[in-house]
Amino acid sequence: MKKSLLALAVLGAFAGAAQAQSSVTIYGIVDTGIAYSSKVGYTDANGNAATGSKFGINSGVIQGSRIGFKGVEDLGGGLSAVFNLETGFTSDDGGLQGSDAVTSSNLFRRKSVVGLSGGFGTVLLGRQTDFADTISAYTAVADFGGVVANSGSSLNRLQGTRTNNSVSYTTANLSGFTGNLIYGFGEQAGKTSAGQAYGIGGKYDNGPLGLGINYYQSKAGSTPSDTSLIPAAGATNANTALGVAGNTALKSLNVVASYQFGPARVYANYSRVKQDLKGTPTVATATLGNAQKVDTYEIGTAYSLSPSLKLLAAVDHSRATFTGVDGKGKLTQISLGADYSLSKRTDLYAFVSNMRATDIQNPGVTGGATGSDASQTAVITGIRHKF
Repeated sequence: MKKSLLALAVLGAFAGAAQAQSSVTIYGIVDTGIAYSSKVGYTDANGNAATGSKFGINSGVIQGSRIGFKGVEDLGGGLSAVFNLETGFTSDDGGLQGSDAVTSSNLFRRKSVVGLSGGFGTVLLGRQTDFADTISAYTAVADFGGVVANSGSSLNRLQGTRTNNSVSYTTANLSGFTGNLIYGFGEQAGKTSAGQAYGIGGKYDNGPLGLGINYYQSKAGSTPSDTSLIPAAGATNANTALGVAGNTALKSLNVVASYQFGPARVYANYSRVKQDLKGTPTVATATLGNAQKVDTYEIGTAYSLSPSLKLLAAVDHSRATFTGVDGKGKLTQISLGADYSLSKRTDLYAFVSNMRATDIQNPGVTGGATGSDASQTAVITGIRHKF
């Protein structure tokens, strides 16, 4: 009897140890807001172009609604196996969040990685964002999220653009410095350079100071690893059709800085995006996405009026150069907001933002592009819950 009890105790100890060495976490965000947009372009009943106000419920105002699974297994000797699977969904209608043209469905379109982590850092393989997504914590993306995406931060990757078929290495924290390398395979037979991507970045945290830099470059191909080069479903991959597979399609540089002055976080950043394969645009296609070069400047602040209430402000300005077009297109967005925390996991937010355009199509803040008018104002209020 005593031997049986002893055996059960030993088995229980081993079971407890095994359980402690491995863990899986389910997490997510549900972010939903009510949005008003002025001067949204549409076609009226007579087939004429017109503008009008628009009301709607939007998913992922600050952060994309998502559900994810992440886990770690202790392999001993300071080494751990890690994985992260994350899918996005639209909380306003319950749908899964899109797919790439190269696959019929991207269940885990936000992230799908597995790798090893230890004192040397972390190595991950799969679909993941480059380091621009990490240093966006020092920018307006941290406070306004998707509200400021159309004025430049979606193009320069601060909003979090994915790289398929990639391997990344992130160093351990070295006295406040963290570095990152990423490489995406184009997976095209006979031409290794076609569709490949690579990036290098780093950040430095020292008390109230935060600095970050990231460079990312990707090339055209039939299966580009950079998801920003994947055409919409049903569209033609123009880069391949023009016979430019393997040529550089995108170069993006971000330099960001943030400093905490007591209750106020003040930040500024600059980015340059070059898209050498973009052709001469028509009036209808003179957008940031079709520009040959875009310089984006941003300044902003987040002021903690109390432990629960933050007041927010940001100004974003982009200048676009087009192939075969004289002058520059300009976009300027001014955003104000407030964020009130009901708890550590739930907050309420309210934003007002105005986007103005000169010699370029106005993409609109939210709810759709403008018509003939070069200015759009959006008012958004909503709730975000993290679990």
